[in-house]
Amino acid sequence: MERLAGKIMLLWGPRRWIVAFCAGGLGVLSQPPFDFFAVLFISFPVLVWLLDGASGDAEAGVLGRLAPSFWTGWWFGFGYFVAGLWWLGNALLIEADEFAWALPLAVLGLPALLAVFYGLATAIARLLWSDGLGRLFALAAAFGLAEWLRSFALTGFPWNAIGYGLMPVPVMMQASALVGLFGMSALAVFIFSVPALIATRRGLVPAVAMAVLLVVAQIGFGVWRLGQPEPATGDDIVIRIVQPSVDQSQKWDDAERRRIFETLLSLTGDPGPSERKPTHIVWPETSVPFLLTSNPEALSMIGDALDEGQTLITGAVREERDASGEATRYYNSIYVIDGSGQIAAAADKIHLVPFGEYLPFADLLQSIGLQTIASTPGTFSAGSRRHSVEVPGNRRFLPLICYEIIFPAELQVEGPPADFILNVTNDAWYGRTPGPYQHFRQAQLRAVELGMPLVRAANNGISAVTDAKGRVLDGMSQNVIGTVDIALPGKLHANWGGWTPNMGFWSIIALLLAGALVSRYSFARTGN
Repeated sequence: MERLAGKIMLLWGPRRWIVAFCAGGLGVLSQPPFDFFAVLFISFPVLVWLLDGASGDAEAGVLGRLAPSFWTGWWFGFGYFVAGLWWLGNALLIEADEFAWALPLAVLGLPALLAVFYGLATAIARLLWSDGLGRLFALAAAFGLAEWLRSFALTGFPWNAIGYGLMPVPVMMQASALVGLFGMSALAVFIFSVPALIATRRGLVPAVAMAVLLVVAQIGFGVWRLGQPEPATGDDIVIRIVQPSVDQSQKWDDAERRRIFETLLSLTGDPGPSERKPTHIVWPETSVPFLLTSNPEALSMIGDALDEGQTLITGAVREERDASGEATRYYNSIYVIDGSGQIAAAADKIHLVPFGEYLPFADLLQSIGLQTIASTPGTFSAGSRRHSVEVPGNRRFLPLICYEIIFPAELQVEGPPADFILNVTNDAWYGRTPGPYQHFRQAQLRAVELGMPLVRAANNGISAVTDAKGRVLDGMSQNVIGTVDIALPGKLHANWGGWTPNMGFWSIIALLLAGALVSRYSFARTGN
């Protein structure tokens, strides 16, 4: 192992970048649908050894000294994100004649940008680098901070955070309720980096002991939490998820709209296997293939399809008109429609997808002919505030549309708290790729972190209902056309004495940085 570490450490130039790229790419196997987290015990030791040899010119200033470390982390991140996000290109092939030219930007450009965060992480870690255990503390803290930064910088995109690799099953997810996704990401980097110490054995014993203790605590807490009494199920509320599995190329085809709408209505009124009639029916994101407020016939048909006491919750495009009656804004929204076909409430998507739903620097980019990928009368506008939405049965849901559910820091609502998470999405853009599986895993984690059940309706899957601990109670896989009926699970009311996942994250970062600084100081004093 020492010889291997030495060879990797001494790599330079293209060979160093290729090894870093491959180590990062291999790490994606820890993410859904593979969930082979053991590969990270290879990826991160290789990264540690590469950083051991990433010393810059001592006379080149701080930036010059850190440049090799930055580029090592950048190539690692580039491999990780190319291998983990290549499926984004599938969305551009739906209308290939218009958007195929942008394929390299999605498949290579976005990963290159996201890799900057990992480059910053390795550069920061190198500032605190020492021998033995200390450098693992530094790397873990820096990666935790980088994943946190990635959740909001440049609009944010915390997809496939390293921490998900440490939480493939519900028993391993529960600790995120204490330290959050980014705390788990920092701990994951530390745990998976420990084999790097086998090369010199310096600090190996305490590192292994810490890693084992952390994993035992993670699983032990998960077993304890999953074994706690379940919250009362809302037996008065039976949710029906409708999954129409509409091909994305047909979704906005004028010739197909009527058929798509009738399919939704048919699935809504299907008797189903359950003896209990559903009280709340959920359709996916933008499932209604036209503007409901401009189509009273459609609202009337919805009212006819609903029985007395039933409520429809659906994704739809909402238009806003000015005083003259001209449509001025469009929103990606969720409507609540009562049994008479009247719109009772609405919530708009707040965190829009850049280039998918709106154009940054719109005037400039539209002047050169660019447009959004989503087919709408105009670009979407963002909603003004996140609030829970009340539905019959004295329940409120937290509305999260599409990838809004991947942002842990954006789940706080103004006003009354929610009882369950409602996530409507359309992952048909991405076909049969890892993307929908990765998206669903992130939705599961939000349920665990918030202690609320998740109701998820996806156009072509994965649709599911989970309990407040992230366990899937029922659902439908990709490309299935059908429905799922299930009583709404209850919400957890554990308080932890006011403790929040954000507090857990910053506590972990503080401990790791303290360990890294102590090790760095000792390392400097010994003159090594």
